[in-house]
Amino acid sequence: MKRMFFFRYSLLALLFVAALASCQKEITIDYHEVAPLVMIEGRVSNEGTNVLITHTRSMNDSVQGECIVGADVTVTTDDGVSHTIAYNPSKRCYSSALFGIPGQSYRLSVTLDGHCYEATSTMPLPAKIKTAGFLWETILEERFLVYEVWAEDPQPGVRNQFRYRVDRSSAHPRLKGKKSQRRAYRSGTFEDRGHPNGLIFNDVLCMSEKMSKETKEDDEDWEHLLQEGDTIRYSLMTLDLPVYEYFRSLSAGQGNGANPKSNISGGCLGYFSACSITHAETVVYRASDVVDVSK
Repeated sequence: MKRMFFFRYSLLALLFVAALASCQKEITIDYHEVAPLVMIEGRVSNEGTNVLITHTRSMNDSVQGECIVGADVTVTTDDGVSHTIAYNPSKRCYSSALFGIPGQSYRLSVTLDGHCYEATSTMPLPAKIKTAGFLWETILEERFLVYEVWAEDPQPGVRNQFRYRVDRSSAHPRLKGKKSQRRAYRSGTFEDRGHPNGLIFNDVLCMSEKMSKETKEDDEDWEHLLQEGDTIRYSLMTLDLPVYEYFRSLSAGQGNGANPKSNISGGCLGYFSACSITHAETVVYRASDVVDVSK
C-alpha cells in the first residue's frame, strides 16, 4: 500500500523543502494599513465551548492580540436553549462546559459594540484513531520522518472532512532552563476521498534526515525540525463542510494575502465550528525508536 502513496509523498517532500528554503530569504512586502476588523474563532466540541474575539492587527505589530472583553456571547442548541458563554480570565477567552453532541446543530451569536455576528454549524461524528507513530520513509532518494495516523472513517461512503493539528513541547537547547511551552508544529486539512474503505489516514511530513543532521543549534530552522526528546500531541477534528472550506482556503490564501470565506455573518473574519475531536496518545520523539519502512 505504501507504493500507492509514493507520488503524494514526493509532492509533499518538494513542498516541504521549498517551504524551508524560502524561510532563508528576505522578502519585502508592500502592504497598506486597513482599519482593524473583528476576528471571531469559536468552537463547540466534545471537549467544551471556547470563543476567542480579537481585532486584526497591523503587519508590523508582533504583540499577540488579547481577547476583547465585554461582548455578549451565546450558543443556542437544536432544542432552542440558549447558553451564555462568559469570559474566562484564566483561559483568556469566552468558555463554557457546554459539550457538543454529534448530529446536533449549534448557533453562535456575538453582540459587540452594537454589531451582531451569527453563525451555525453542525457537529459531525468523531473519527476514532486506531494507530499513530513515526516512520522513516525514503522519498526522492532521501529519508524523511513521517508521523502516520490511521483512524476509522466515521461515515464510510459519505464525504467527510478533517483538520489535524500537531502540538509539541520542544526540548531544544535554546529553551534549556525555560518553561517548555506547547506550540503548534504542524496543521492542515484533508478529506476521505481516495482513502481505503472504512479507514482514513494522515501522513504528517516532519523533516528530512539530512536537514535534522545539518541544522545547527543556532540556525533559525530549528523550529521547523523535531528535536530528540520533543513531546508531541496529535489532534484530529471532524468538520462540517463550511468550516473545512474556511481552513482549506486559509492555507491556500496565505501566500497571496487573501482572507478565507467566513461562515459568520455580520462582516467579521474567523469561523464558528461544531466539531468532534479525538487525540492520539502523546509521544516523545526518539530517533532510535522510529521504524524504518523504506528498507
